[in-house]
Amino acid sequence: MAANFWTSSHYKQLVEQDKIDVVHPIDKERGLTLEEFKLIKIHMTNHIWRLAQHVKVRQRVIATAVTYFRRVYTRKSLTEYDPRLVTPTCLYLASKAEESTVQARLLVFYIKKMCTDEKYRCEIKDILEMEMKLLEALDYYLVVFHPYRPLLQ
Repeated sequence: MAANFWTSSHYKQLVEQDKIDVVHPIDKERGLTLEEFKLIKIHMTNHIWRLAQHVKVRQRVIATAVTYFRRVYTRKSLTEYDPRLVTPTCLYLASKAEESTVQARLLVFYIKKMCTDEKYRCEIKDILEMEMKLLEALDYYLVVFHPYRPLLQ
């Protein structure tokens, strides 16, 4: 990993702010507004955080999972990738990337325990299949610079 953010490949991958909060054309056709899109992202970010609290991962893993979630939806539509499945998969992928691995079956267990709504439920195979789709959506780029290390120094 590069020692300097401004010379890193992560800096080269940055997306302008006006391109981040854009509703995908497929979602626009279905009537999703920008405000609803932002609310969905906030809700699913909270879902990542709650799930992460149950599986007891570090803050860095949570931040990476949220970053992956936001990156996915700058490229893909909510119609293509169901956010209720993308959320635990982002946490699963982030735990691997941050070398703090959480088993998929543990995520499935806690989702069933904390979500009474059947729509949020998923199986291990669903998470593993979505992992490959997420890797493609992220262009296999999993590097995330977090402010935690510089803040501690």
